Amino acid sequence: MAVPLIQQVRVGSYLMKQRLRGTKRYPLVLMLEPLFRCNLACAGCGKIDYPDSILNKRLSVDECVGAAEECGAPIVSIAGGEPLLHRQIVQIVEGLTARKKFVYLCTNALLLHKRLDDFTPSPYLSFSIHLDGDREHHDEAVCQEGVFDRAVAAIREARGRGFRVTCNTTLFEGVDVERVANFVSFATDDLGVEGVTIAPGFAYERAPTQQVFLNRKRTKQLFRDLFALGKGRKWRWNQSQLYLDFLAGNQTYDCTPWGNPTRNVFGWQRPCYLLNEGSVATFKELMETTDWDGYGTGRYEKCANCMMHCGYEATAVADTVGRPLKALGVALRGVRTDGPMAPEVSFETQRPAQWVFDDFVRNQMSRADAARADREAARGCAGASAPGAAPPSSRTDDTAVA
Repeated sequence: MAVPLIQQVRVGSYLMKQRLRGTKRYPLVLMLEPLFRCNLACAGCGKIDYPDSILNKRLSVDECVGAAEECGAPIVSIAGGEPLLHRQIVQIVEGLTARKKFVYLCTNALLLHKRLDDFTPSPYLSFSIHLDGDREHHDEAVCQEGVFDRAVAAIREARGRGFRVTCNTTLFEGVDVERVANFVSFATDDLGVEGVTIAPGFAYERAPTQQVFLNRKRTKQLFRDLFALGKGRKWRWNQSQLYLDFLAGNQTYDCTPWGNPTRNVFGWQRPCYLLNEGSVATFKELMETTDWDGYGTGRYEKCANCMMHCGYEATAVADTVGRPLKALGVALRGVRTDGPMAPEVSFETQRPAQWVFDDFVRNQMSRADAARADREAARGCAGASAPGAAPPSSRTDDTAVA
């Protein structure tokens, strides 16, 4: 079983409550980014292209736990950056699991062996290890040799100590589908991970390498080929059957950006985990003031080729709850890998991309500079009023490092 029964029951109960209440929009997974600093610089990553003043920022334990309570999602995915660089990551995890949140701590595993003693195995904690393929492919994707072997060793160590472990795999243009199939078999059969989370890479505008991203047509055929090779193999996925069916071009879905709301050092990011086009102070403000109809495939140019799980898994889950017999049919017969594909969404009314990232970062830096100046002024006043006091330090919380 890819997902433990206790998680299936609790998440299923949450979904049924939302359905019975008639809630139109609700979160399923909180995407929590307590920092953007990372110890790798992957070719397809668009999450870490910030100046040091932002990379050095951290969410506190109270901010992380408060975000989970504020949005109420049953699952919390701790991403980044590299979460294990955060000095208080253990306390963050403990605060979340104590509230019975199912935590997926996403990590490249370079620090996992060193930090493993700090964590306690729990049905509410899973390490989601970034592995994009076999040794050659993964090390190339993360732009550093030896990372695959260290991640594999960390997986074996974590599983040996009783931790839940999954793999998080992103596919890019040029990937060899047979090698992907062999990797999935290796992850589930040899490494014994609980399940694999797989998706096509999102075309981040700030990613250092732009030619690696798949378009929708290529994505659908790639996953059809992959699932065809998987027939007869006992692969375990950490995803819904209908989302996998969507990847293979058998479902026409709109994304559900509010299903995976993002809380990071800027606040609540809008509109989704993948696009940073502003932030607000509260989850309520995010849900009530975001122009949700202005985003998504067929609506916004930046979303054109997106088929990521953080946008579409919530759609597939809602479809599963609403039409369980449909989902059961896919589960029993498997993902269809031939025949006509489902109709594609229309792109006729898609609005052009707005390039707002640079302005957003400048605004955030200006706010940080102003806050720093206020703190220094306050310290200066306090120091001046104390006889013999030393000059105030120039170090601030914004420059704290892991």
